[in-house]
Amino acid sequence: MKKRIWFNRTFSTAYHFIDMIRTNPDGLDFEFYVTHPKRYSVMLQNADVAEIEPSLPIPEYIEYCVQFCQKHQIDIFFPNYRLVEIAKHIGRFEQVGTSVLVCKDADLLETVSDKGKLFQALRDTPGLHIPDYFIVNTSEQFKIAYEKLREKGHKVCFKPASGEGGAGFHIIEEHMNPLDKLLGSSNQTIAIDEVLSIIGDQTVDDIMVMEYLDDWEYSIDCLATEEELIAIVPRKKVEGRIRLLEDNQALIDLAKAVHEQLRLPYLFNVQVKYKNGVPKLLEINPRASGGLHSSCLSGVNFPYLAVKLLLSGKVEVAAPKFGVYATHIEKEIVLRQLL
Repeated sequence: MKKRIWFNRTFSTAYHFIDMIRTNPDGLDFEFYVTHPKRYSVMLQNADVAEIEPSLPIPEYIEYCVQFCQKHQIDIFFPNYRLVEIAKHIGRFEQVGTSVLVCKDADLLETVSDKGKLFQALRDTPGLHIPDYFIVNTSEQFKIAYEKLREKGHKVCFKPASGEGGAGFHIIEEHMNPLDKLLGSSNQTIAIDEVLSIIGDQTVDDIMVMEYLDDWEYSIDCLATEEELIAIVPRKKVEGRIRLLEDNQALIDLAKAVHEQLRLPYLFNVQVKYKNGVPKLLEINPRASGGLHSSCLSGVNFPYLAVKLLLSGKVEVAAPKFGVYATHIEKEIVLRQLL
């Protein structure tokens, strides 16, 4: 009998996750349910059953999720959206017979999702380097943080403490010609005076002001139980869309140190960036990363193994293949119309 898997709203590259689970080496059959609020999301095109997902307040969204699982007899929920809230109500999903591919510790997920709390929790972790940073809420605090980082010789950047990916990320310049900003190639650069003017007298949500890390960036994709880190693949951003799966022992050890401290299960991703030869933590995603399909070129089928781990509690993983360079090209997909 086919196992039913549901993906709620997620990024387009999860399209590959469905293919990797479908073509699993054990020959297991799955039926895929996908929901997304955007009618033309490519994720809906790779589903056996696709529905438009409503935009709801948190309590109502959780109710929607539970009812969806119950109505469609979902065996495995592979969430990307609202992880913390889903973890808080994990018992409700279990009551309707659905296993959820998420860390059950909602407090831990809240910590990991807030960079300020995360850095504080990991500050004494052996072998892990945290960038110099400050958490601020006012323009005065921002100015003080900026000046202290500059006194240490740092170029300065900032982003929302609870932001995801590159949303809200900016690099600060002392002075900028407004015309350069208007016509320049980067929209991530901003003058300090402009930042302070925009914040003004407001008190804003936590902003992380930190040293800018200007060297190689890596994503480290991991598969784990709470007790054991099973697979680790460091993925280097070489240039543009080029990625390298690299046998980097320093980053493998770093991932082990993070897991030893946090004990995140299933899929998680550690992002680091180098400065002066030292890898420093950027963030941790307690879920499948958007680029996980590239790390699967190592021979480790991360999405399927995570599902198998959820169902059986154990998996066997071959040693990953490193030294793989990869990229991707655009491919057209004709969209079937959804009701």
